[in-house]
Amino acid sequence: MPIFLIFAILFILLIFGPSFWVRRQLKKHARPRPDFPGTGGELALHLIKRAGLRGVGVEPIDEGGDHYDPETRTIRLSRSFYRGKSISAVAVAAHEVGHALQHARNEKLFHLRMALAKSIQPINKIAGALLIVGPMIAMIARAPSFSLMFFLLGILVLVLQLVIHLVTLPVEFDASFGKALPILSGGDYLDQSDLPATRSVLRAASLTYVAQSLAGVFNLWRLLRLLR
Repeated sequence: MPIFLIFAILFILLIFGPSFWVRRQLKKHARPRPDFPGTGGELALHLIKRAGLRGVGVEPIDEGGDHYDPETRTIRLSRSFYRGKSISAVAVAAHEVGHALQHARNEKLFHLRMALAKSIQPINKIAGALLIVGPMIAMIARAPSFSLMFFLLGILVLVLQLVIHLVTLPVEFDASFGKALPILSGGDYLDQSDLPATRSVLRAASLTYVAQSLAGVFNLWRLLRLLR
């Protein structure tokens, strides 16, 4: 088998494998549970009130966009989780409340991740424009050094993105297993028999960014190989 085909298969598995597993786990445990006392949105509001998180809101959004927005202090849940009663709905809601708790408690990694994400936004825009215009400028000016400069700029952007993803992973795991799981396993919200499925969903919620991290590592490795 040609080596480029092997790398292509590995790349597909690394990039799409984690995303497929995450979606599968969320769907697997999204079966309606009429015995639950409330929906994912209602649980999020209850936990916010219980923790005394002032100014934190909850609202529904399109499917697959669950997140906590630190700028507006808003937990956004997919409509099926916001309105649904299922293990996936409850676990994802608790996970996002976990991020709100990290924010309220001024946890260092959470704020570091937020600061890095803010700083890279203008860099991404400038780099994107330069990477498009740069090669044309280099051709017109007949200066290979310009091409190298833009190439190195691309590597810098990838390194910054990779750092953000690496910081994000422990933040996500803490939201799931440092915050959400202790709350849900306390006996007030779920039966003990539901905890294995809950752990699977929380693990899936915390691995949402893994595919992006792996893609960043692969792209950085590919660019560095071109420098050799």
